[in-house]
Amino acid sequence: MSKDAMQTDTLIIIFAKFPARGMAKTRLQPALGLEGASLIAKQLLLHSVEQALATGLSVELCVSPAPTDLCWQTLGLPESLQWSAQANDDLGLRMLAASQQGLYKFKQVVLIGTDCPSLTPIRIQEAVQQLEQSDTVMIPASDGGYVLLGFKQVDASLFSDIEWSTASVAVVTRQRIAALGWTLALLDPLHDIDEPADLKHLPVGWLEKIGS
Repeated sequence: MSKDAMQTDTLIIIFAKFPARGMAKTRLQPALGLEGASLIAKQLLLHSVEQALATGLSVELCVSPAPTDLCWQTLGLPESLQWSAQANDDLGLRMLAASQQGLYKFKQVVLIGTDCPSLTPIRIQEAVQQLEQSDTVMIPASDGGYVLLGFKQVDASLFSDIEWSTASVAVVTRQRIAALGWTLALLDPLHDIDEPADLKHLPVGWLEKIGS
């Protein structure tokens, strides 16, 4: 696939919640406090958007609360972003709905979150390129989830009856992909930032920015 075709055929969907104080990155609060956890969540969100846009691909921010909520105006996000609202269901059904909507407009969709500072533009582009030969592509997370999931078609089984935020997410998803008879390109795992022990994987200087 040429670079131009990749740009017009691929949609990156970033799943994000507003980094509200007291509600964002709650598992980091014992180490960073309410304000520190919120600031790290904000930094991760802004960084993820920046990295996704740097690929040159179309980027949609699928958010909760809805894009019309005034809170989003406080972050100064780039105008080139597309926006959508997360459905009012569990995480799996929200991801399924967003994926289905994305595939109405694009030939392939790549889902990412806002927890992985090492998901660079190059790594995203490498994942997208894998979809030339494979039905699906995954970048696992070191905690057993996944950092990125990309596909050219979607099936409800990829997002149904999965215990999210557990160590079994990637394994179960891979089993579901195999059961569908789809091929999977599996890339090297990266680190999410969810627990205090993960803070060592933050880019240099991030903790200093929040005064920790």
